[in-house]
Amino acid sequence: QVQLEESGGGLVQAGGSLRLSCVLSGRTDRIYGMAWFRQAPGKEREWVSVFARIGPNIKYADSVQGRFAISRDNAKNTVYLQMNSLKPEDSAVYYCAAKPTGASTWTYWGQGAQVTVSS
Repeated sequence: QVQLEESGGGLVQAGGSLRLSCVLSGRTDRIYGMAWFRQAPGKEREWVSVFARIGPNIKYADSVQGRFAISRDNAKNTVYLQMNSLKPEDSAVYYCAAKPTGASTWTYWGQGAQVTVSS
């Protein structure tokens, strides 16, 4: 089993920055793919960034390209989502997700971190 725990959410003014953390524990060696998703009230969950747990491949949704950035600290089993130039429409619950090698669906999810951007 793998556990994911997010932290770092909060309230920020438009134009500000936040950094979310996702700590992995358990059988992290089984994890290949990771992602950040978000879900705003009344909206479908959408992906924000998809990346390999180890390696350079990272994709960003068009809505966050150039403003959000993924980084990793493999020694701490932690991935970060740096969010800059935040907009009110970025307000959502942000989720960290992971899947093992060969899995077609996101198997493991964190509990979510609330991000609220005021105008």
